[in-house]
Amino acid sequence: MKIVVCAYHNVGYRCIEELLRQGAAIRLIFTHEDSATEQIWFSSVRELAARRGIPYLTSSINEPENIERLRQLAPDFLLSFYYRNMIRPEVLELPTQGALNLHGSWLPSYRGRVPVNWAVINGETETGATLHYMVAKPDAGDIVDQEKVAIAFTDTAHDVFGKVTEAAVTVIRRAWPRLLDGTAARIPMDLKAGSYFGGRRPEDGRIDWNKSAVEIYNLIRGVTHPYPGAFTELNGEKIIIWSAWPVEGVAEPGLVVSTAPLLVGTGRGVLEVRRLQRGNGPEGAASDYVWNESDRFG
Repeated sequence: MKIVVCAYHNVGYRCIEELLRQGAAIRLIFTHEDSATEQIWFSSVRELAARRGIPYLTSSINEPENIERLRQLAPDFLLSFYYRNMIRPEVLELPTQGALNLHGSWLPSYRGRVPVNWAVINGETETGATLHYMVAKPDAGDIVDQEKVAIAFTDTAHDVFGKVTEAAVTVIRRAWPRLLDGTAARIPMDLKAGSYFGGRRPEDGRIDWNKSAVEIYNLIRGVTHPYPGAFTELNGEKIIIWSAWPVEGVAEPGLVVSTAPLLVGTGRGVLEVRRLQRGNGPEGAASDYVWNESDRFG
């Protein structure tokens, strides 16, 4: 079987490793150049390809010359693991045995972009990894296999991403032999039973203090390191809150009601701010800074 893989991030790296462990014949890998504006905390698919002697390209699979290259290669399978480009329908038609994608959620829930972050932000208690066939509509094709993971209330998005990565490897380990011998499942996806979310920008991390302490806490842990962070303002200064905890209490939204520990009122409950960053300064404990009980975040 001739295989072409589109991959990036830890999920891409680990799933390629699992395919190679099973003896898969990967003929070509499409990946991405790392962005200068992004914190690169994950493993490099390019380095893995180079180390294993697998040809790779960082240009889009959708470019005409790459489509023609695929036609000449005539792959049996096209596999996508956290590849960031939508793959055009004409490309999906090229592999004779199908084009499949590994998505970081329990589909059909959390179709679309950054599903792990959205699941944490929305306070979900579980998510998963799903291998499915690709069709023109994103994350909508027949499901081959899935693995659930639990989301603890203390988990950050980074923690959950690690769990999802392990679940993705489990799915590939289990599903790849079945795809090869033609016994893999094809379960139609019920899109009406799921949900779709778009990508997130740094500006989407702005804290709305009218929301509950739990909702704000979920936002903070959903976009904390290595992501851009949840932020607010005090007297015109941007403050990124990296760590917090919801506690019981009643106070006006955004109002500082205690300075040691730093407690801030919300729409329901109070938020204990533990670690933050003021302006362009270093990150530190909230107790490292001087606060006034009349301060109001907003």
